Amino acid sequence: MASENTRKWAIIPEPNSMTVGEGTVLLPYAERVNESIAIGDGDFLLAHQLVADIRSATGTDWDIATGDMWSGFIRLRIADSWDFDSQDGGTAGAYTLTINTDGITITGCDFEGVRNGVQTLRQLIRQNGAVLPVLQIEDAPAYRIRGYYLDATRGRVPTLAWLKQWADKLCLYKYNQLQLYIEHTFAFDGMSETWRGSSPLTPADTLEFDQYCANLGIELVPSVSTFGHQYVAMRTQELRELGEFSEDADRPFSFIERMRHHTLNVADDRAFAFSAQLVDSYLQLFRSKRFNICADETFDLGKGKSKQEAQRVGVAALYATYVGKLCEHLSKQGREPMFWGDIAIEMPEILETLPNNVTLLNWQYDPEATDEKIQLVAKAGAKQIVCPAVWGWNALLPRIDDAWNNIARIARYGIDCGAEGMLVTDWGDFGHVNDPRMAVPGMIFGAQYAWNPAEDTAENDLLERISRVEYGDCSARFVALLRSASAQAVFTWRELVEYLELDDGAGNCNTDVAQTIPCLADRLVDHLSDCGNALTLREARNRMMRNMATTIERIPQANRALQQCMVDIAPIAAHMGNPGITAAVRIAMEGQLLLNRVGFALAEAHDVRDAHDAGDWRPSDYRALARELECWCEAYAKEWNATSQPSELHRIQETVWKAADELRRISK
Repeated sequence: MASENTRKWAIIPEPNSMTVGEGTVLLPYAERVNESIAIGDGDFLLAHQLVADIRSATGTDWDIATGDMWSGFIRLRIADSWDFDSQDGGTAGAYTLTINTDGITITGCDFEGVRNGVQTLRQLIRQNGAVLPVLQIEDAPAYRIRGYYLDATRGRVPTLAWLKQWADKLCLYKYNQLQLYIEHTFAFDGMSETWRGSSPLTPADTLEFDQYCANLGIELVPSVSTFGHQYVAMRTQELRELGEFSEDADRPFSFIERMRHHTLNVADDRAFAFSAQLVDSYLQLFRSKRFNICADETFDLGKGKSKQEAQRVGVAALYATYVGKLCEHLSKQGREPMFWGDIAIEMPEILETLPNNVTLLNWQYDPEATDEKIQLVAKAGAKQIVCPAVWGWNALLPRIDDAWNNIARIARYGIDCGAEGMLVTDWGDFGHVNDPRMAVPGMIFGAQYAWNPAEDTAENDLLERISRVEYGDCSARFVALLRSASAQAVFTWRELVEYLELDDGAGNCNTDVAQTIPCLADRLVDHLSDCGNALTLREARNRMMRNMATTIERIPQANRALQQCMVDIAPIAAHMGNPGITAAVRIAMEGQLLLNRVGFALAEAHDVRDAHDAGDWRPSDYRALARELECWCEAYAKEWNATSQPSELHRIQETVWKAADELRRISK
């Protein structure tokens, strides 16, 4: 019997109970999958999934049948009774899988259980081909809800074809819920000024995708911003009067300001009518009874037009009243409201006002997060779903270590506090420069820990398993190399955007942007009191780059390490047979090399260097670097089109071009 450390295959999520026996089982070259009609899989999708993987791995074609008159080497069935309990005391999603010389049997307590067992078998077939290990598995998930949250609004709108591919991948790793984040990127009737030019998703897209997900056993939950994060809508001619600061509607577009401003003025009755219209039209396109109204990061609440009302009743009461009204509106229609918990946790008195059928989405993205906020919600008696992140935002390469630490911790805390599920988030702040394919390792971390948070798995072991199962990498090094590459990101997309957006468009310092940069926030007040003048753009950029001096000095060494990662990963990727991910990784690594060099050049321009030892500092050829950036951007745009509609690609390009122009300016 091969030990876990010596066998060349893996299962993700790792089963709760697995016994691997002696010997192997050879799949016949021509056989059948018999799927019981009692499973409720109307199109026999599960059987077709197995047949497709057998064909791909072995080149042979299998038949499909149902009913006890037909034999089948692989048998899928529903249990007559069930005595194997999942970790939360229920049985939803539980299954057994038996592989021996008599054949293969998957038994589930329900459709989801059979589906989960089929995904385990598919992973084994993909890695082992026609020769499978003898084994017995009894397995069930810890969390009833295992969801994924994909940003489809902050710059990147996925194509429907890619969304289906992503749903297939979520199914393979046993997720059972998916939400798409929408602010302005949906073609709502009467709101063309809001969604124009964004390649919006349509009702037809949603109906088709909802059905596709349902067939896979994935609940597609509607999610739309109804309170904060109304940046695009509140900049339109038709809707700007509903915002807290309508006077700011004509300011130049800013990635940073989009993340922080444009909250609805909920003291205005028209705001509720606007949100209710979004909710009512959107929910009709989904079969799910759940609805996520978001309501997070309402930074401007009580500071603009609603200031007088907030002073009268309090900001917490203003927030709670509005969210409660939306939740009640949904409840009357038989829906179960959800919303992000950041504001309610900051103002715990809000927790006491929540209706019983509301679920709080408790997000925490700190890799070193504690269980304090999850405990707070649990003690208040509110229903919650815990929400870690894949850590891909604002970067070309995913921060794999941060994702692993964040997801593993939050999963454990949630189980300990009785959370109903885990929702792994994938955000696209600052234009969604992160290719969604870069999120796969983080997504699989979520699959593992939503299934079994208690498993004491070392990060390196899990990276090896992901390399084998997801990427078909026999060396098991692919994801570890991707992690090593991401560790060399010194000057990232975030720093580039911050540097450029410090310019308000007129050559002055944008104080709203400066206030989001820690090294500048305090200095703004001090400078004004010391000098009586606002911080200039040159002073702000000088201070930002000098604050990065220690990290900037690491760039030459980081780029050498990143280039070595590219050399090491190339032959591995060549044998994986996945040109899509190969291209995505190459473009991301090349882009990070360039970003590091841009940071290095800007540091030179601001005279940031060690006065005693120049070390690896070398003068930059600014114009040549500008040209390289522009050429890279064209290659990046082609890869964008592999997963996404045009949407806001132009904003990414304009940022890169602005950086190139800045390099040419400082070269004079």
